[in-house]
Amino acid sequence: MGAGHGHAHGHSHGVAPGDTNVSSARIRRMVVALVALLVFLGLEIGVALSVDSLALLADAGHMLTDVLGLSMGLVALHLARRGSRAASRTFGWHRAEVLTAIANAMLLLAVAGWILFEAIDRIGRPPSVPGLPLIVVAVAGLAVNVFVMLMLRGDSKDSLAVRGAYMEVLADAVGNVGVLIAGAVTVLTGWGYADIIVGVAISIWVVPRAMSLAMAALRILTQASPSDIDVRAVEQELRAVEGVADVHDLHVWTLTTGMDVATAHISSDADPARVLRGAQAVLSAHGLEHSTIQVEPCSTRADCAETITW
Repeated sequence: MGAGHGHAHGHSHGVAPGDTNVSSARIRRMVVALVALLVFLGLEIGVALSVDSLALLADAGHMLTDVLGLSMGLVALHLARRGSRAASRTFGWHRAEVLTAIANAMLLLAVAGWILFEAIDRIGRPPSVPGLPLIVVAVAGLAVNVFVMLMLRGDSKDSLAVRGAYMEVLADAVGNVGVLIAGAVTVLTGWGYADIIVGVAISIWVVPRAMSLAMAALRILTQASPSDIDVRAVEQELRAVEGVADVHDLHVWTLTTGMDVATAHISSDADPARVLRGAQAVLSAHGLEHSTIQVEPCSTRADCAETITW
């Protein structure tokens, strides 16, 4: 305790996304989805190579990122649930899923770039791709992806790792529709460029979604305030708490999806326990269930013996 200061810290915890029961159910659903994707991936790669289809290869590439994304997401969720007792990891492994989301985004962008390169290389010499195998594989792939999306949709709102995997599966489902169109055009007209155009379209469609996922993860890593929380409004409401003379060093950031954290210094000559309860109520109303509040027994910030400059 610093000279001339009284300290009161308050922590209120909600049910984190890493709750054991929630995580167990989430992990089970992800395992089922992963098995379904692995089975279809093997089939799609075999057909793509046998008929030399760029559209199928593009879709198989995205399917591979689905598999890798789900695998990394499973590892991240397991680490987050398991946590860590090491003194060097006081927040455990919750940030693992954020790193996973960035890796997923980079994989999506890499596959998109490779498909674009292949498409350019095939200009002037479109391969003779049979349309029927494309149609059959596309229908089967669409069925698998819709099944996986239904498995992941609910959890994608609460976990960035699952959201990344969900977005990859969604992109792959769109790819299946594209392959289906390419197959139909090829069967009806024999036009070889349909396969190339669909492959490029799938890749271009994926890019902005991959960038969005990466930006969401980077926002967390740079400890920017959550986009759905108005920090200025939070500060004003804290100042309006009875007995509060000043609020400073207010920080709000996200540890991982659904786990927002706040710290604040409050100057007050009133009862610290009462001020603390009022401040906690304000933060809780904004979804900030995990908070650390320091109540300093001085009427203004200038009266405090210690100030923080960052």
